[in-house]
Amino acid sequence: MAEPSYEELKARLAELEKQGAGRRSGELEFRVGEKGGVSVYGLGRFPVTLYYEQWIRLLDSSARLMAFLEENKAEGKLKLKEK
Repeated sequence: MAEPSYEELKARLAELEKQGAGRRSGELEFRVGEKGGVSVYGLGRFPVTLYYEQWIRLLDSSARLMAFLEENKAEGKLKLKEK
């Protein structure tokens, strides 16, 4: 197996840097895994993965979740990022 040339390595590095730059843009990315779970990338260091039924339950509870977050934000219990 021949070693790649300097130019090939340079081109590959540029391609990988382009891909990596898009991921750090703050946009969320969704993927379906091999086992059928849906993963959300871009929220933190690791993806959040749930199955379809779990996503539906979570989204159906979004109003309750928002109320809970606001209530606990006011009480100072949540860790908030300073802007």
